[in-house]
Amino acid sequence: MTSGGGPELLHGLPPILDAGVRTLILGSFPSPASLAAQAYYAHGQNQFWRLLGALLGEPLAELAYVERQRVLLGHAIGVWDVYRQCRREGALDAAIESPVVNDFGRLRSEAPVLQRICFNGQTAGRFAAWFRQQGYETLVLPSSSPAHTLAFERKLLAWRAAGFGKPGPS
Repeated sequence: MTSGGGPELLHGLPPILDAGVRTLILGSFPSPASLAAQAYYAHGQNQFWRLLGALLGEPLAELAYVERQRVLLGHAIGVWDVYRQCRREGALDAAIESPVVNDFGRLRSEAPVLQRICFNGQTAGRFAAWFRQQGYETLVLPSSSPAHTLAFERKLLAWRAAGFGKPGPS
């Protein structure tokens, strides 16, 4: 809490992004554990790295964060969040207050071959229509968060149906 009585202003993480990214996975905003580690999906119970590792055939959950980033970019996958900053007490999306959206205008120049935006959960998925209007394919996936209690195997099936791990067009 800040001295003003509300949650402190939090700032998100820079994107994992390069010119070769064809698919961008957007979450809502980093958890307190991710902010502390300065790494996406750093909470030990979040299934993001386990899901993508299973789909890509890579030991992502076992790798150091810098290697995780390298492997994702090698598969033309980027990661970012819809919110650049917000106020939030705890980790739940429902607790997000005063959010400020990231500057997605930079995607055309920083990721010129980007074709698809996948949203990690319903909160991020609220932005799907805007991205479709920009000409991107969109897909809202079940959240990798431990707060989303769908079984890992069901999440894995949904993420696999999104085509992760399949080679894209060159």
